[in-house]
Amino acid sequence: MLEINNLHVQVAETGIEILHGLDLVVKNAETAAIMGPNGSGKSTLSYILAGHKGYKVTQGDIFYNGQSILGMNPAERSALGIFLGFQYPIEIPGLITMEFLKVAINALRKARGQTELKVPEFINRVKEIAKRLSISMPMLKRPLNVGFSGGEKKKIEILQMSLLDPTFCVMDETDSGLDIDALKIVADGMNRLRSSQCSFLIITHYQRLLDYINPDTVHVLSKGKIVRSGDRDLAVYVEKNGYANIIGVSCG
Repeated sequence: MLEINNLHVQVAETGIEILHGLDLVVKNAETAAIMGPNGSGKSTLSYILAGHKGYKVTQGDIFYNGQSILGMNPAERSALGIFLGFQYPIEIPGLITMEFLKVAINALRKARGQTELKVPEFINRVKEIAKRLSISMPMLKRPLNVGFSGGEKKKIEILQMSLLDPTFCVMDETDSGLDIDALKIVADGMNRLRSSQCSFLIITHYQRLLDYINPDTVHVLSKGKIVRSGDRDLAVYVEKNGYANIIGVSCG
């Protein structure tokens, strides 16, 4: 499904290279986890997959279902089925959450050549998923993420992801700022989307999220490259021993 070949990425404004020849393959229906110390390039990888303008690819390519996506903007990548879950979802005062969700899903359906959802069908879909995520309807009538806790913001993001029906989900430290109850709810929402039609790339510092989402593969990213790959046991090892023995230097 996703193939990254010899990817070199710079910060557009400064020219500082963050990814130094990264190679990665995520197969159909696979859930892959990326772990690594601070500054290793994890968030940069997520942003470049989504088409963030703040980064520049200087070498290499990214293929999604055999098609290069480097020349595509974020909307085009979204239409293909790529979804990015942010580490820190932003607040948008004045934009009601329900309206945001309706515009997002219908814009995506239009891009895919599908008919827009009528209001009753849209509301029924939202209610069904929101109930599973413990999201109240009054919460959806508030401005997007304004005054929401960290856990509430992540639940809204999982709601959005579920409505958009993606085929490849990049989750950038989704467990950041979550208490244990919110973590379980968010993990359950992600697990419900795992299928033969949807793959995940989960970026995380810790293996606690992986207690609830069992990954097929785990990769350790250091200094802009994948330096070790394995199964779930690799995440357990990192949690217990840190990264020093894997990347060969002290992680502080």
